[in-house]
Amino acid sequence: MIFLFTDFGYAGPYVGQMKAVLAARAPGVCVIDLMHDAPRFRPEPSGHLLAALGGHIPEGAVVLAVVDPGVGSARRPLALRLDGVWLVGPDNGLFLPWMARAASVDAWEITWRPGRLSSSFHGRDLFAPVAAAIALGQPVPGDPIAAPRAGRSGGLAVIYIDGFGNAMTGIQGGALATDAVLETGPHRLSRADTFSAVSPGTAFWYVNSLGLVELAVNQGSAATALGLQVGSPVAVN
Repeated sequence: MIFLFTDFGYAGPYVGQMKAVLAARAPGVCVIDLMHDAPRFRPEPSGHLLAALGGHIPEGAVVLAVVDPGVGSARRPLALRLDGVWLVGPDNGLFLPWMARAASVDAWEITWRPGRLSSSFHGRDLFAPVAAAIALGQPVPGDPIAAPRAGRSGGLAVIYIDGFGNAMTGIQGGALATDAVLETGPHRLSRADTFSAVSPGTAFWYVNSLGLVELAVNQGSAATALGLQVGSPVAVN
């Protein structure tokens, strides 16, 4: 199966065009929309989201991930195999948080190029055909390379704000003590295990279903109440 992870948004033609390529080149392969509202033009916070989602992706699957503000530039197109899961996309830091968690990493630079390659849509013209080929069991059309250096930077910040205004961070929940206090701007938040454990309107932090620390307000918007956006710093005390 192929999972799609992009910052394209659900409106417009871009996701549909990639799916059309996948359907033509890998008919019958299941394609799943993992996420299309990753932080726009922000590979680093998007990478922390992708890494957290990776724990729910089965071995052998292919993740076609495109958050690529440098599309058309000299950045390399990559195929990676991380603990048996394939990733296809740009070499711009998007994959580094997942690589930092992986026990085994294999990497290739994609050298194949289509006859027609748009300078602004490698997701459709380059990455989708390669993802389809890998999903069909074909070899990576490229050369083995040393894996890019994995890193863990950017975790102490807001990486995503959902439709409820909850602010997800890149901090892994297991890294914090239950009595840890988080600070963002002038606000100090203590942990609660559930929303109902605090009164309506109260801000708190908890470990969400992806295993990441999230800032929330019971029956309210943490983004609005705390003045948060993607990239807002979070300190641990």
